[in-house]
Amino acid sequence: MRGVLLGTLGPEKPTLAGAVRALEVDGPVALITAGWQEYEGQVEELPEKLGRDIVPLDLYRRTERVFAEDAELRAEHRALQETLRTGQEYYRLRLARSLDAALDIARFARGSPLEADEARLSMSYMRAMDRDHLDRVQGLRRDFDERMQPLRRPAVARQRAEIARLLQGTRILAIAGGHVAVLLNRLRLFGISDLVEDKVLVAWGGGAMVTAERVLLFHEDPPQGEGISELLEPGLGFHTGILPLPGPRHRLKLQDRERVGWLARRHAPFKCIALDNGAHVSFDGPRWFADSEGSHWLREDGSVSEEWVS
Repeated sequence: MRGVLLGTLGPEKPTLAGAVRALEVDGPVALITAGWQEYEGQVEELPEKLGRDIVPLDLYRRTERVFAEDAELRAEHRALQETLRTGQEYYRLRLARSLDAALDIARFARGSPLEADEARLSMSYMRAMDRDHLDRVQGLRRDFDERMQPLRRPAVARQRAEIARLLQGTRILAIAGGHVAVLLNRLRLFGISDLVEDKVLVAWGGGAMVTAERVLLFHEDPPQGEGISELLEPGLGFHTGILPLPGPRHRLKLQDRERVGWLARRHAPFKCIALDNGAHVSFDGPRWFADSEGSHWLREDGSVSEEWVS
């Protein structure tokens, strides 16, 4: 797959249309706005922003129809989501306690012979928690899929066939942001990854986040206290090598070398790429290209660089 990822759109309407034109692909755009939830259908400005006609796939609305027809699937899916939410809360608590301990130990050990080793141990514990969390989420989703076989259930199959028909008339798939977990759930429910074939991808905001191999929720600069990023679950894997972080200015302490380095080392070997409003980057298989200013590589030494493309 090839495509383009953008930060949050902001008010600059030409940004998205320009990114789409640069792809040099004709025809209407298949559009996913499931992350907007009940506002999914309010897409009046998007044809202008995309610079062409759109074909809404209406995944949020279709999910509501599926659940209205299939009560068993609805109940089991809700139970899965509750389990995932609870597990996320427990994982978040572990991360918070570990961050507090890591900060305290770093202060106590600063300048001592143990400083480097203690920093390594703190990072090792954090990465282990991330890995265990992803493994648990994958296991829960795998068990659900094996037990419920959602793609084979008539209500899902009917909607999925209609989605496939709509996709046949398009060559570009656009994924907007919004509620990241809701968006990812709807994409998974209908097996969208297996339907996109050779489509060219355009994604922004939370839509860009779900296209990566991992979905990283980040807010390391909250109004109060210490923030910490957390993994949600594996993403769609439409591209490799980077974790997109759209809209970083109010969520990341880019001026804090210690926090930048900690974040980058924790999620290595993935490159954490912050995308400012209006910034966009493209990929063609494994290669990445910076198409505008405003994309920043958070490096393991704590620096922030725009020299990161492969």
